Amino acid sequence: MTIPQDSGVSQAGRRANPWLVLFVLCLGFFMILLDTTIVNIAIPDLIDDLGASLDEILWILNAYILVYAVLLITAGRLGDIHGPKRLFMLGLVLFTAASIACGLAQSPEQLVAFRIAQGVGGALLTPQTLAVITTIFPAERRGAAFGVWGAVAGLATVTGPALGGWLVSEWGWRWIFYVNVPVGVLALAMAAVFMPDLRFQRRHRLDLSGTGLVTLGLFGVCFGLIEGQSHDWGAVWGPVTIPMVIAAGVVVLAVFVWQLHTRRDHEPLIPLRLFADRNFSVMNAVVAAVSFGMLGLFLPLTIYLQSVLGLSALQAGLTTAPMSAMSMVFAPFAGRLADGRHGRWALLGGMTLWTVGLTAVILTAQPGSDRGDLMPGLLVAGLGLGFVFAPLQTIAMRGVEPRQAGAASGVINTTRQLGAVIGAAAVGALLQAQLATSLAEQARTNAAGLPEGVRERFTEAFAHMGSGGMEVGAGQSGAHLPAGTPGPIAELAHTTFQQGFTTAMKVTTALPLAVLALAALSVLLVRSRPAPVSIPDQAVPAPATAAGPVTADH
Repeated sequence: MTIPQDSGVSQAGRRANPWLVLFVLCLGFFMILLDTTIVNIAIPDLIDDLGASLDEILWILNAYILVYAVLLITAGRLGDIHGPKRLFMLGLVLFTAASIACGLAQSPEQLVAFRIAQGVGGALLTPQTLAVITTIFPAERRGAAFGVWGAVAGLATVTGPALGGWLVSEWGWRWIFYVNVPVGVLALAMAAVFMPDLRFQRRHRLDLSGTGLVTLGLFGVCFGLIEGQSHDWGAVWGPVTIPMVIAAGVVVLAVFVWQLHTRRDHEPLIPLRLFADRNFSVMNAVVAAVSFGMLGLFLPLTIYLQSVLGLSALQAGLTTAPMSAMSMVFAPFAGRLADGRHGRWALLGGMTLWTVGLTAVILTAQPGSDRGDLMPGLLVAGLGLGFVFAPLQTIAMRGVEPRQAGAASGVINTTRQLGAVIGAAAVGALLQAQLATSLAEQARTNAAGLPEGVRERFTEAFAHMGSGGMEVGAGQSGAHLPAGTPGPIAELAHTTFQQGFTTAMKVTTALPLAVLALAALSVLLVRSRPAPVSIPDQAVPAPATAAGPVTADH
Protein backbone atom coordinates (compact mmCIF):
# COMPACT_ATOMS: atom_id res chain seq x y z
CA MET A 1 0.00 0.00 0.00
CA THR A 2 1.22 3.52 -0.79
CA ILE A 3 0.26 6.97 0.41
CA PRO A 4 -2.93 8.01 -1.43
CA GLN A 5 -3.12 10.89 -3.88
CA ASP A 6 -5.21 13.12 -1.62
CA SER A 7 -2.86 13.09 1.35
CA GLY A 8 -0.91 16.13 0.17
CA VAL A 9 2.49 14.50 -0.30
CA SER A 10 4.59 14.65 -3.43
CA GLN A 11 5.24 11.83 -5.87
CA ALA A 12 8.43 10.96 -4.00
CA GLY A 13 6.46 10.57 -0.79
CA ARG A 14 3.85 8.32 -2.39
CA ARG A 15 6.50 5.67 -2.84
CA ALA A 16 6.69 5.39 0.96
CA ASN A 17 4.63 2.59 2.46
CA PRO A 18 2.59 4.17 5.28
CA TRP A 19 2.14 0.84 7.07
CA LEU A 20 5.89 0.30 7.12
CA VAL A 21 6.31 3.81 8.50
CA LEU A 22 3.68 3.00 11.12
CA PHE A 23 5.68 -0.07 12.16
CA VAL A 24 8.74 2.13 12.70
CA LEU A 25 6.73 4.63 14.74
CA CYS A 26 5.26 1.87 16.89
CA LEU A 27 8.71 0.41 17.61
CA GLY A 28 9.89 3.70 19.06
CA PHE A 29 6.62 4.44 20.84
CA PHE A 30 6.49 0.99 22.46
CA MET A 31 10.03 1.40 23.79
CA ILE A 32 9.22 4.81 25.30
CA LEU A 33 5.98 3.75 27.00
CA LEU A 34 7.48 0.52 28.28
CA ASP A 35 10.06 2.47 30.23
CA THR A 36 7.37 4.24 32.27
CA THR A 37 6.41 0.96 34.01
CA ILE A 38 9.21 -1.58 33.59
CA VAL A 39 11.59 0.07 36.08
CA ASN A 40 9.18 -0.34 39.02
CA ILE A 41 9.73 -4.07 39.11
CA ALA A 42 13.49 -3.67 39.66
CA ILE A 43 13.26 -1.57 42.84
CA PRO A 44 14.47 -4.28 45.27
CA ASP A 45 17.48 -5.07 43.06
CA LEU A 46 18.33 -1.39 42.66
CA ILE A 47 18.31 -0.94 46.44
CA ASP A 48 20.57 -3.95 46.97
CA ASP A 49 23.02 -3.37 44.11
CA LEU A 50 23.39 0.43 44.17
CA GLY A 51 22.70 1.01 47.85
CA ALA A 52 19.95 3.46 46.95
CA SER A 53 17.83 5.16 49.59
CA LEU A 54 14.06 5.49 49.31
CA ASP A 55 14.33 9.12 48.13
CA GLU A 56 16.84 8.12 45.45
CA ILE A 57 14.60 5.27 44.29
CA LEU A 58 11.70 7.69 43.96
CA TRP A 59 13.82 9.98 41.81
CA ILE A 60 15.00 7.07 39.65
CA LEU A 61 11.33 6.35 38.97
CA ASN A 62 10.04 9.90 38.70
CA ALA A 63 12.88 11.79 36.96
CA TYR A 64 11.96 10.14 33.67
CA ILE A 65 8.23 10.78 34.05
CA LEU A 66 8.74 14.39 35.13
CA VAL A 67 11.02 15.41 32.25
CA TYR A 68 8.95 13.42 29.76
CA ALA A 69 5.69 15.14 30.73
CA VAL A 70 7.14 18.65 30.85
CA LEU A 71 8.74 18.63 27.39
CA LEU A 72 6.02 16.99 25.27
CA ILE A 73 4.31 20.20 24.11
CA THR A 74 7.57 21.87 23.14
CA ALA A 75 8.80 18.74 21.37
CA GLY A 76 5.57 18.54 19.36
CA ARG A 77 6.03 22.10 18.15
CA LEU A 78 9.69 21.48 17.31
CA GLY A 79 8.48 18.65 15.09
CA ASP A 80 6.28 21.11 13.19
CA ILE A 81 9.28 23.41 12.72
CA HIS A 82 12.11 21.02 11.88
CA GLY A 83 10.16 18.04 10.58
CA PRO A 84 8.92 15.05 12.61
CA LYS A 85 11.49 12.68 11.10
CA ARG A 86 14.41 14.67 12.48
CA LEU A 87 12.90 14.91 15.96
CA PHE A 88 11.88 11.23 15.93
CA MET A 89 15.39 10.10 15.02
CA LEU A 90 17.02 12.52 17.47
CA GLY A 91 14.78 11.18 20.25
CA LEU A 92 15.69 7.60 19.32
CA VAL A 93 19.43 8.34 19.41
CA LEU A 94 19.22 10.11 22.76
CA PHE A 95 16.93 7.53 24.36
CA THR A 96 19.00 4.56 23.17
CA ALA A 97 22.29 6.12 24.27
CA ALA A 98 20.78 7.03 27.65
CA SER A 99 19.52 3.45 28.05
CA ILE A 100 23.07 2.15 27.61
CA ALA A 101 24.28 4.68 30.17
CA CYS A 102 21.53 3.63 32.62
CA GLY A 103 22.63 0.01 32.33
CA LEU A 104 26.23 1.03 33.08
CA ALA A 105 25.38 3.31 36.03
CA GLN A 106 27.40 2.68 39.18
CA SER A 107 25.53 4.95 41.61
CA PRO A 108 21.97 6.20 42.20
CA GLU A 109 23.06 9.74 41.21
CA GLN A 110 24.33 8.53 37.83
CA LEU A 111 21.14 6.57 37.20
CA VAL A 112 18.95 9.60 37.98
CA ALA A 113 20.98 11.75 35.55
CA PHE A 114 20.70 9.17 32.76
CA ARG A 115 16.98 8.73 33.43
CA ILE A 116 16.57 12.47 32.86
CA ALA A 117 18.32 12.03 29.48
CA GLN A 118 15.92 9.18 28.71
CA GLY A 119 13.00 11.49 29.48
CA VAL A 120 14.29 14.11 27.05
CA GLY A 121 14.67 11.50 24.31
CA GLY A 122 11.21 10.10 24.96
CA ALA A 123 9.62 13.55 24.88
CA LEU A 124 11.28 14.37 21.54
CA LEU A 125 10.05 11.12 20.01
CA THR A 126 6.50 10.65 21.26
CA PRO A 127 4.59 13.60 19.67
CA GLN A 128 6.02 12.80 16.26
CA THR A 129 4.18 9.46 16.14
CA LEU A 130 0.69 10.99 16.10
CA ALA A 131 1.83 13.83 13.83
CA VAL A 132 3.22 11.48 11.16
CA ILE A 133 0.19 9.15 11.31
CA THR A 134 -2.14 12.14 10.91
CA THR A 135 -0.17 13.36 7.90
CA ILE A 136 0.58 10.20 5.89
CA PHE A 137 -2.78 8.45 6.32
CA PRO A 138 -5.95 9.92 4.75
CA ALA A 139 -8.88 10.46 7.08
CA GLU A 140 -10.78 7.38 5.88
CA ARG A 141 -7.85 5.06 6.76
CA ARG A 142 -6.52 6.85 9.80
CA GLY A 143 -8.63 4.90 12.29
CA ALA A 144 -7.07 1.57 11.28
CA ALA A 145 -3.61 3.08 11.75
CA PHE A 146 -4.57 4.44 15.16
CA GLY A 147 -5.93 0.98 15.96
CA VAL A 148 -2.45 -0.48 15.58
CA TRP A 149 -0.94 2.48 17.45
CA GLY A 150 -3.48 2.09 20.24
CA ALA A 151 -2.81 -1.64 20.54
CA VAL A 152 0.88 -0.85 21.01
CA ALA A 153 0.06 1.77 23.66
CA GLY A 154 -2.12 -0.64 25.63
CA LEU A 155 0.38 -3.48 25.27
CA ALA A 156 3.30 -1.37 26.51
CA THR A 157 1.38 -0.17 29.57
CA VAL A 158 0.59 -3.63 30.92
CA THR A 159 3.58 -5.54 29.51
CA GLY A 160 6.13 -3.65 31.60
CA PRO A 161 5.68 -5.63 34.84
CA ALA A 162 5.77 -9.06 33.14
CA LEU A 163 8.72 -8.31 30.88
CA GLY A 164 10.54 -6.48 33.66
CA GLY A 165 9.98 -9.34 36.08
CA TRP A 166 11.43 -11.86 33.62
CA LEU A 167 14.46 -9.71 32.78
CA VAL A 168 15.25 -8.97 36.41
CA SER A 169 14.83 -12.60 37.43
CA GLU A 170 16.91 -14.06 34.61
CA TRP A 171 19.44 -11.36 33.70
CA GLY A 172 19.52 -8.67 36.38
CA TRP A 173 18.15 -5.14 36.64
CA ARG A 174 20.56 -3.64 34.09
CA TRP A 175 18.83 -5.54 31.30
CA ILE A 176 15.60 -3.58 31.72
CA PHE A 177 17.65 -0.79 30.08
CA TYR A 178 19.81 -2.86 27.73
CA VAL A 179 16.67 -4.35 26.15
CA ASN A 180 16.00 -0.92 24.63
CA VAL A 181 19.23 -0.95 22.63
CA PRO A 182 18.40 -3.45 19.84
CA VAL A 183 14.89 -1.99 19.53
CA GLY A 184 16.26 1.56 19.30
CA VAL A 185 18.94 0.65 16.75
CA LEU A 186 16.43 -1.20 14.56
CA ALA A 187 13.91 1.66 14.75
CA LEU A 188 16.62 4.22 13.94
CA ALA A 189 17.85 2.30 10.89
CA MET A 190 14.32 1.80 9.57
CA ALA A 191 13.39 5.45 10.21
CA ALA A 192 16.40 6.64 8.22
CA VAL A 193 15.38 4.49 5.24
CA PHE A 194 11.58 4.42 5.25
CA MET A 195 10.25 7.55 6.98
CA PRO A 196 9.46 10.46 4.63
CA ASP A 197 10.97 13.81 5.60
CA LEU A 198 7.74 15.75 6.01
CA ARG A 199 7.97 19.55 5.87
CA PHE A 200 5.41 22.31 5.50
CA GLN A 201 5.26 25.14 3.00
CA ARG A 202 4.85 27.73 5.73
CA ARG A 203 7.67 28.86 8.01
CA HIS A 204 7.11 27.98 11.65
CA ARG A 205 8.65 29.81 14.58
CA LEU A 206 9.15 28.62 18.13
CA ASP A 207 7.36 30.71 20.76
CA LEU A 208 10.28 31.11 23.19
CA SER A 209 8.39 32.90 25.95
CA GLY A 210 5.52 30.43 25.70
CA THR A 211 7.99 27.54 25.80
CA GLY A 212 9.56 28.88 28.98
CA LEU A 213 6.21 29.47 30.67
CA VAL A 214 4.67 26.10 29.82
CA THR A 215 7.85 24.24 30.78
CA LEU A 216 8.09 26.00 34.16
CA GLY A 217 4.37 25.65 34.87
CA LEU A 218 4.20 21.96 33.98
CA PHE A 219 7.34 21.31 36.02
CA GLY A 220 5.75 22.88 39.11
CA VAL A 221 2.49 20.94 38.77
CA CYS A 222 4.10 17.59 37.91
CA PHE A 223 6.88 17.90 40.50
CA GLY A 224 4.38 18.73 43.22
CA LEU A 225 2.09 15.83 42.35
CA ILE A 226 4.92 13.31 42.02
CA GLU A 227 6.76 14.36 45.18
CA GLY A 228 3.73 15.27 47.31
CA GLN A 229 3.18 11.93 48.96
CA SER A 230 6.87 11.36 49.76
CA HIS A 231 6.96 14.77 51.51
CA ASP A 232 3.63 14.17 53.25
CA TRP A 233 2.28 17.15 51.25
CA GLY A 234 4.32 19.47 53.46
CA ALA A 235 7.64 21.31 53.24
CA VAL A 236 9.96 20.46 50.37
CA TRP A 237 12.59 23.29 50.42
CA GLY A 238 12.74 25.22 53.66
CA PRO A 239 9.45 27.10 54.01
CA VAL A 240 8.32 26.11 50.51
CA THR A 241 5.59 23.44 50.63
CA ILE A 242 4.23 21.05 48.03
CA PRO A 243 0.88 22.93 47.73
CA MET A 244 2.83 26.15 47.12
CA VAL A 245 4.83 24.49 44.32
CA ILE A 246 1.65 23.17 42.67
CA ALA A 247 -0.12 26.52 43.05
CA ALA A 248 2.85 28.36 41.52
CA GLY A 249 2.80 25.94 38.58
CA VAL A 250 -0.92 26.55 38.04
CA VAL A 251 -0.39 30.34 38.14
CA VAL A 252 2.41 30.12 35.56
CA LEU A 253 0.22 27.97 33.30
CA ALA A 254 -2.56 30.55 33.65
CA VAL A 255 -0.10 33.27 32.56
CA PHE A 256 0.83 31.05 29.61
CA VAL A 257 -2.82 30.76 28.53
CA TRP A 258 -3.32 34.51 28.99
CA GLN A 259 -0.30 35.12 26.77
CA LEU A 260 -1.77 32.88 24.06
CA HIS A 261 -4.92 35.02 24.09
CA THR A 262 -3.27 38.44 24.17
CA ARG A 263 -0.19 38.09 21.92
CA ARG A 264 -1.26 37.56 18.34
CA ASP A 265 1.84 38.88 16.57
CA HIS A 266 3.56 35.50 16.45
CA GLU A 267 2.80 31.82 16.06
CA PRO A 268 1.78 30.42 19.48
CA LEU A 269 3.25 27.30 20.98
CA ILE A 270 -0.29 25.89 21.28
CA PRO A 271 -2.77 27.22 18.67
CA LEU A 272 -5.86 27.79 20.79
CA ARG A 273 -8.08 27.23 17.78
CA LEU A 274 -7.32 23.52 18.24
CA PHE A 275 -9.76 23.64 21.14
CA ALA A 276 -12.44 25.24 18.97
CA ASP A 277 -12.91 21.70 17.67
CA ARG A 278 -15.25 20.20 20.24
CA ASN A 279 -14.07 16.67 19.49
CA PHE A 280 -10.43 17.56 20.16
CA SER A 281 -11.36 19.21 23.47
CA VAL A 282 -13.56 16.33 24.61
CA MET A 283 -10.95 13.73 23.65
CA ASN A 284 -8.30 15.56 25.67
CA ALA A 285 -10.52 15.21 28.72
CA VAL A 286 -11.18 11.54 27.92
CA VAL A 287 -7.51 10.69 27.40
CA ALA A 288 -6.66 12.30 30.76
CA ALA A 289 -9.40 10.24 32.42
CA VAL A 290 -8.18 7.05 30.73
CA SER A 291 -4.65 7.59 32.04
CA PHE A 292 -6.00 8.56 35.47
CA GLY A 293 -8.02 5.36 35.61
CA MET A 294 -5.28 3.11 34.24
CA LEU A 295 -2.55 4.27 36.64
CA GLY A 296 -4.99 4.68 39.51
CA LEU A 297 -6.33 1.15 39.18
CA PHE A 298 -3.14 -0.73 38.41
CA LEU A 299 -1.24 0.72 41.38
CA PRO A 300 -3.40 -0.97 44.06
CA LEU A 301 -4.12 -3.99 41.84
CA THR A 302 -0.41 -4.72 41.40
CA ILE A 303 0.16 -4.52 45.17
CA TYR A 304 -2.86 -6.78 45.71
CA LEU A 305 -1.57 -9.45 43.34
CA GLN A 306 1.85 -9.57 44.97
CA SER A 307 1.19 -8.71 48.62
CA VAL A 308 -2.24 -10.26 49.18
CA LEU A 309 -2.22 -13.19 46.74
CA GLY A 310 1.53 -13.74 47.18
CA LEU A 311 2.39 -13.79 43.46
CA SER A 312 5.86 -13.05 42.18
CA ALA A 313 6.44 -10.01 39.97
CA LEU A 314 6.44 -12.22 36.88
CA GLN A 315 3.29 -14.06 37.94
CA ALA A 316 1.52 -10.77 38.64
CA GLY A 317 2.48 -9.48 35.20
CA LEU A 318 1.28 -12.68 33.53
CA THR A 319 -2.04 -12.42 35.37
CA THR A 320 -2.87 -9.19 33.53
CA ALA A 321 -1.37 -10.40 30.22
CA PRO A 322 -4.71 -11.78 28.86
CA MET A 323 -6.14 -8.28 29.09
CA SER A 324 -3.29 -7.06 26.86
CA ALA A 325 -3.92 -9.89 24.42
CA MET A 326 -7.62 -9.03 24.15
CA SER A 327 -6.77 -5.39 23.61
CA MET A 328 -4.31 -6.21 20.81
CA VAL A 329 -6.77 -8.52 19.04
CA PHE A 330 -9.67 -6.06 18.96
CA ALA A 331 -7.82 -2.74 18.50
CA PRO A 332 -7.56 -3.09 14.67
CA PHE A 333 -11.31 -3.78 14.43
CA ALA A 334 -11.97 -0.69 16.52
CA GLY A 335 -9.75 1.26 14.14
CA ARG A 336 -11.86 0.23 11.18
CA LEU A 337 -15.03 1.27 13.00
CA ALA A 338 -13.42 4.62 13.79
CA ASP A 339 -12.79 5.17 10.06
CA GLY A 340 -16.54 5.03 9.45
CA ARG A 341 -19.44 6.75 11.15
CA HIS A 342 -19.39 4.61 14.28
CA GLY A 343 -16.25 5.88 16.00
CA ARG A 344 -18.19 7.58 18.79
CA TRP A 345 -20.21 4.46 19.58
CA ALA A 346 -17.13 2.23 19.40
CA LEU A 347 -15.40 4.49 21.93
CA LEU A 348 -18.48 4.65 24.17
CA GLY A 349 -18.80 0.86 24.11
CA GLY A 350 -15.10 0.41 24.78
CA MET A 351 -15.06 2.81 27.73
CA THR A 352 -18.18 1.14 29.18
CA LEU A 353 -16.81 -2.40 28.85
CA TRP A 354 -13.44 -1.38 30.26
CA THR A 355 -15.07 0.26 33.28
CA VAL A 356 -17.44 -2.67 33.84
CA GLY A 357 -14.62 -5.22 33.51
CA LEU A 358 -12.35 -3.44 35.96
CA THR A 359 -15.25 -3.00 38.38
CA ALA A 360 -15.84 -6.75 38.22
CA VAL A 361 -12.15 -7.37 38.96
CA ILE A 362 -12.24 -5.15 42.05
CA LEU A 363 -15.51 -6.63 43.35
CA THR A 364 -14.19 -10.18 42.82
CA ALA A 365 -10.89 -9.54 44.60
CA GLN A 366 -10.91 -11.07 48.07
CA PRO A 367 -8.10 -12.02 50.49
CA GLY A 368 -8.45 -15.69 49.53
CA SER A 369 -9.13 -15.24 45.81
CA ASP A 370 -7.31 -17.15 43.11
CA ARG A 371 -5.97 -15.19 40.15
CA GLY A 372 -8.30 -17.27 37.96
CA ASP A 373 -11.22 -15.60 39.75
CA LEU A 374 -10.12 -12.28 38.28
CA MET A 375 -9.87 -13.53 34.70
CA PRO A 376 -13.48 -12.89 33.50
CA GLY A 377 -13.30 -9.25 34.55
CA LEU A 378 -9.83 -8.82 33.04
CA LEU A 379 -11.00 -10.27 29.71
CA VAL A 380 -14.00 -7.93 29.58
CA ALA A 381 -11.71 -5.02 30.47
CA GLY A 382 -9.27 -6.05 27.73
CA LEU A 383 -12.08 -6.21 25.18
CA GLY A 384 -13.14 -2.70 26.17
CA LEU A 385 -9.59 -1.38 26.14
CA GLY A 386 -9.18 -2.62 22.58
CA PHE A 387 -12.03 -0.30 21.55
CA VAL A 388 -10.66 2.76 23.35
CA PHE A 389 -7.34 3.94 21.93
CA ALA A 390 -8.00 3.87 18.18
CA PRO A 391 -11.37 5.70 18.18
CA LEU A 392 -10.06 8.14 20.78
CA GLN A 393 -7.05 9.20 18.71
CA THR A 394 -9.00 9.16 15.43
CA ILE A 395 -11.73 11.42 16.81
CA ALA A 396 -9.19 13.75 18.44
CA MET A 397 -7.00 14.22 15.36
CA ARG A 398 -9.63 14.06 12.61
CA GLY A 399 -10.17 17.82 12.44
CA VAL A 400 -6.52 18.86 12.98
CA GLU A 401 -4.68 20.52 10.12
CA PRO A 402 -1.50 18.60 9.19
CA ARG A 403 0.70 21.67 9.82
CA GLN A 404 -0.56 21.72 13.42
CA ALA A 405 -0.41 17.95 13.94
CA GLY A 406 2.79 18.19 15.99
CA ALA A 407 1.34 20.80 18.34
CA ALA A 408 -1.90 18.82 18.69
CA SER A 409 0.02 15.62 19.35
CA GLY A 410 2.13 17.36 21.99
CA VAL A 411 -1.00 18.64 23.72
CA ILE A 412 -2.84 15.31 23.78
CA ASN A 413 0.26 13.40 24.93
CA THR A 414 0.87 15.96 27.67
CA THR A 415 -2.75 15.64 28.75
CA ARG A 416 -2.34 11.86 28.86
CA GLN A 417 0.78 12.13 31.00
CA LEU A 418 -0.78 14.69 33.35
CA GLY A 419 -3.75 12.38 33.82
CA ALA A 420 -1.38 9.57 34.75
CA VAL A 421 0.58 11.73 37.20
CA ILE A 422 -2.58 13.08 38.85
CA GLY A 423 -4.11 9.60 38.99
CA ALA A 424 -1.05 8.04 40.60
CA ALA A 425 -0.78 10.89 43.13
CA ALA A 426 -4.48 10.97 44.02
CA VAL A 427 -4.94 7.22 44.28
CA GLY A 428 -1.63 6.77 46.12
CA ALA A 429 -2.61 9.35 48.75
CA LEU A 430 -6.13 7.94 49.09
CA LEU A 431 -4.84 4.37 49.34
CA GLN A 432 -2.39 5.33 52.07
CA ALA A 433 -5.13 7.07 54.06
CA GLN A 434 -7.53 4.14 53.63
CA LEU A 435 -4.86 1.64 54.65
CA ALA A 436 -4.11 3.54 57.85
CA THR A 437 -7.79 3.32 58.78
CA SER A 438 -8.74 -0.16 57.57
CA LEU A 439 -5.62 -1.91 58.87
CA ALA A 440 -6.02 -0.38 62.31
CA GLU A 441 -9.68 -1.44 62.44
CA GLN A 442 -8.87 -4.94 61.17
CA ALA A 443 -6.05 -5.28 63.72
CA ARG A 444 -8.39 -4.43 66.59
CA THR A 445 -10.88 -7.03 65.36
CA ASN A 446 -8.35 -9.81 64.82
CA ALA A 447 -6.50 -9.14 68.07
CA ALA A 448 -9.61 -9.70 70.19
CA GLY A 449 -8.57 -13.29 71.04
CA LEU A 450 -4.95 -12.45 71.95
CA PRO A 451 -3.65 -11.98 75.53
CA GLU A 452 -4.05 -8.41 76.71
CA GLY A 453 -0.38 -7.38 76.55
CA VAL A 454 0.16 -8.96 73.15
CA ARG A 455 -3.11 -7.46 71.91
CA GLU A 456 -1.95 -3.93 72.74
CA ARG A 457 1.41 -4.33 71.00
CA PHE A 458 -0.29 -5.94 67.98
CA THR A 459 -2.84 -3.18 67.49
CA GLU A 460 -0.24 -0.48 68.18
CA ALA A 461 1.99 -1.81 65.40
CA PHE A 462 -0.81 -1.24 62.90
CA ALA A 463 -2.10 1.98 64.45
CA HIS A 464 1.23 3.77 63.90
CA MET A 465 2.05 2.29 60.51
CA GLY A 466 0.88 5.39 58.65
CA SER A 467 3.62 7.52 60.15
CA GLY A 468 6.20 4.77 60.59
CA GLY A 469 6.29 3.50 57.04
CA MET A 470 4.54 0.62 55.34
CA GLU A 471 6.01 -2.63 54.03
CA VAL A 472 3.82 -3.97 51.22
CA GLY A 473 6.03 -6.56 49.56
CA ALA A 474 5.02 -10.18 49.09
CA GLY A 475 4.59 -11.84 52.48
CA GLN A 476 4.71 -8.55 54.40
CA SER A 477 2.16 -7.49 56.98
CA GLY A 478 2.22 -3.75 56.46
CA ALA A 479 3.53 -3.17 60.00
CA HIS A 480 6.92 -3.32 61.68
CA LEU A 481 6.81 -6.32 64.03
CA PRO A 482 9.68 -6.90 66.47
CA ALA A 483 12.26 -9.55 65.70
CA GLY A 484 11.39 -12.95 67.11
CA THR A 485 7.65 -12.47 66.81
CA PRO A 486 6.03 -15.92 67.24
CA GLY A 487 4.86 -17.59 64.06
CA PRO A 488 1.12 -17.55 64.87
CA ILE A 489 1.29 -13.81 65.63
CA ALA A 490 3.19 -13.10 62.38
CA GLU A 491 0.64 -15.17 60.46
CA LEU A 492 -2.21 -13.25 62.09
CA ALA A 493 -0.49 -10.00 61.14
CA HIS A 494 -0.25 -11.10 57.51
CA THR A 495 -3.92 -12.12 57.51
CA THR A 496 -4.78 -8.73 58.98
CA PHE A 497 -2.87 -7.03 56.19
CA GLN A 498 -4.60 -9.11 53.51
CA GLN A 499 -8.04 -8.26 54.86
CA GLY A 500 -7.29 -4.61 55.55
CA PHE A 501 -5.60 -3.98 52.20
CA THR A 502 -8.44 -5.60 50.26
CA THR A 503 -10.96 -3.38 52.03
CA ALA A 504 -8.84 -0.27 51.45
CA MET A 505 -8.37 -1.18 47.78
CA LYS A 506 -12.10 -1.49 47.17
CA VAL A 507 -12.76 1.95 48.66
CA THR A 508 -9.80 3.58 46.90
CA THR A 509 -10.55 2.24 43.43
CA ALA A 510 -14.02 3.78 43.54
CA LEU A 511 -12.30 7.06 42.57
CA PRO A 512 -10.64 5.96 39.29
CA LEU A 513 -13.71 3.89 38.38
CA ALA A 514 -15.92 6.96 38.85
CA VAL A 515 -13.55 9.01 36.67
CA LEU A 516 -13.72 6.37 33.92
CA ALA A 517 -17.52 6.24 34.11
CA LEU A 518 -17.73 10.02 33.80
CA ALA A 519 -15.35 9.92 30.82
CA ALA A 520 -17.54 7.31 29.15
CA LEU A 521 -20.57 9.59 29.49
CA SER A 522 -18.62 12.54 28.07
CA VAL A 523 -18.13 10.61 24.82
CA LEU A 524 -21.78 11.44 24.07
CA LEU A 525 -20.65 15.04 23.52
CA VAL A 526 -18.63 14.00 20.44
CA ARG A 527 -19.89 15.23 17.07
CA SER A 528 -20.39 12.32 14.70
CA ARG A 529 -19.50 14.36 11.64
CA PRO A 530 -17.14 17.22 12.43
CA ALA A 531 -17.21 20.19 10.13
CA PRO A 532 -14.64 20.00 7.32
CA VAL A 533 -11.40 21.84 7.98
CA SER A 534 -9.47 23.66 5.30
CA ILE A 535 -5.87 22.49 4.92
CA PRO A 536 -3.86 25.38 3.49
CA ASP A 537 -0.42 24.03 4.35
CA GLN A 538 0.20 20.49 3.14
CA ALA A 539 3.06 18.37 4.29
CA VAL A 540 5.57 17.50 1.61
CA PRO A 541 8.52 15.17 2.03
CA ALA A 542 11.88 16.73 1.31
CA PRO A 543 13.04 14.93 -1.85
CA ALA A 544 16.70 14.04 -2.13
CA THR A 545 17.52 15.83 -5.38
CA ALA A 546 20.36 17.88 -6.69
CA ALA A 547 18.47 21.01 -5.79
CA GLY A 548 18.47 20.01 -2.13
CA PRO A 549 15.64 19.29 0.27
CA VAL A 550 12.42 21.26 0.29
CA THR A 551 12.40 23.49 3.37
CA ALA A 552 9.92 25.88 4.90
CA ASP A 553 11.56 28.76 3.00
CA HIS A 554 10.60 27.23 -0.32
